[in-house]
Amino acid sequence: MLLPRIARDTGADAVYWNRRYEPAVIARDGALKGALRAADLGAESFNGSLLAEPWDVRSPSDKPYRMFTPFRRRLLERLQLPPALSTPRKLTAPPAWPAARALDELELMPAIPWHERMQNHWTPGETAAMRRARKFLASRVRGYAESRNLPADDGTSALSPHLHFGELSVRQLWRWGERSTKGWPESAFASELIWREFAHHLLFYQPRTPLEPLDPQFEKFEWRTSKSHQKAWQRGLTGFPIVDAGMRQLWALGWMHNRVRMIVASLLIKNLRQPWLDGARWFWDTLVDADLANNTLNWQWTAGCGADAAPYFRIFNPITQGQKFDPDGDYVRRWVPELAELPADCIHEPHLAPATVLAAANVRIGKTYPAPRVNLKTSRLEALEAYRSMRSMR
Repeated sequence: MLLPRIARDTGADAVYWNRRYEPAVIARDGALKGALRAADLGAESFNGSLLAEPWDVRSPSDKPYRMFTPFRRRLLERLQLPPALSTPRKLTAPPAWPAARALDELELMPAIPWHERMQNHWTPGETAAMRRARKFLASRVRGYAESRNLPADDGTSALSPHLHFGELSVRQLWRWGERSTKGWPESAFASELIWREFAHHLLFYQPRTPLEPLDPQFEKFEWRTSKSHQKAWQRGLTGFPIVDAGMRQLWALGWMHNRVRMIVASLLIKNLRQPWLDGARWFWDTLVDADLANNTLNWQWTAGCGADAAPYFRIFNPITQGQKFDPDGDYVRRWVPELAELPADCIHEPHLAPATVLAAANVRIGKTYPAPRVNLKTSRLEALEAYRSMRSMR
């Protein structure tokens, strides 16, 4: 193992790190501690990524929670963040550095520069994370409950990548929120942070959920696996503009607006009847904030097969969702430019627009923009029938 050798080369006598709670990382950390201690080195991990340890937030009967509301209540009852330590005035460099290769020598960047737009959009690192957090808490957190639903606006925090990579501590963010926001624990944004917490606690106690539904009944659900449907969804070519806008935003930026995430997931699982795991894997491969706990909980929530899951009959209609949350079509115009000239009253269902309107906007359904992949009403009824059939199996 490399770390004991690096410790010896640099003169370190202990290794400390912030632990994570994914199954593979728990196993890795256990092996790492064993190797370091076998080499007579200190080895300790600490909580730097959650508000509370999973084993400290359990029900009165000492069981892990599967429902969000009682979890949230219990967490807030027990939450006692330790005092923050002062920033060190200086960091002492080791007397010698181990031999290393220059970063450029590793040739990590892709040969085809598909990443450039993503790279220009994000600024990694602690400084950028803190700047974004302070700006959000100072100006947008009060209207977050409403603005987080409007994909054309910059109404979300966009802090999830920084939290995932440890560039910003959720404990630090919570303290700042308490100081800057009246009624902070009851605020919509604080609730989102607790949902993130819930996801990680759930994964700790249910390590198989990234691959299996928490509700075992869904092992019997009749999915309609279709490579054609999956590819159209991945490329933003479903014929439902707000879905296609979200999937293209995801590919370009490695991120998607949170309201649109629910809409695209619902279409894939409920109307196209594709397995929730296929959607979770695509998000895992494309999101810059790809987080195993959050990704798993949210996809199973949409599918109705996870903890505190949305009822299966909750099926988002992408047309009415677009009309409600992107009423002027600005989000669609940005990410689906072939529809940019359509008027707002047609942009979310271009397949029903009058021929004269389509011609004026240079839109040809089936040519410049696809027709809808499915009939929303029919596919909804078929999904509900499949759900009823699954429930009737014993």
